[in-house]
Amino acid sequence: MIYLIAGLVAGYLLGSISFAVVVSKVMGLADPRTFGSKNPGATNVLRTGNKAAALATLLGDALKGTAAVLLAYYFQDSLGYSQGDVAMIGVAAFIGHLFPIFFGFEGGKGVATALGVLFALNWALGLATAITWVVIAYFFRYSSLASLVASAFAVFYNVLLFGVDAQAAAILVMAGLLFYRHKQNIANLMAGKESKIGQKSGG
Repeated sequence: MIYLIAGLVAGYLLGSISFAVVVSKVMGLADPRTFGSKNPGATNVLRTGNKAAALATLLGDALKGTAAVLLAYYFQDSLGYSQGDVAMIGVAAFIGHLFPIFFGFEGGKGVATALGVLFALNWALGLATAITWVVIAYFFRYSSLASLVASAFAVFYNVLLFGVDAQAAAILVMAGLLFYRHKQNIANLMAGKESKIGQKSGG
């Protein structure tokens, strides 16, 4: 149990690194928590018009989720982690992104980090979820809608590939938290007020 707790804490701390804030600071951009949706994520960084910064944020946030899971896999045999434990450590990184200890517990919505976790758990699972996001985003131009649909389908894809297991439960937790963090986006979508992909904060 002590090893699992240590893994969860490590995953959470890794997830608490907010690449939107770090990249924006390094590249001399405004703090993403001060404009647009005020969400420290790639979509809001993109509203500055700086695509390189948005891409760096996306990759950083995704890779920290991937890194947490891969590190858990690396120590799986020596520390006795089950597949469910590995998935839980990935969820811990996701929670770290949502509520980062290094940034006053005010984090992003976790889409990129969740996708990074899924790819590390199983590449087919991650790819299917990513394709779902791309398809919805392409046709509707709403990042939030694409994220909500993709997160719901991630649970379905896991059940389809592996059945109902501890990993499916972990992914369901991520999906539930992602829906919770998108509650304002859901309200905006229903009211027709949601910003589209690439729309600047002043638009």
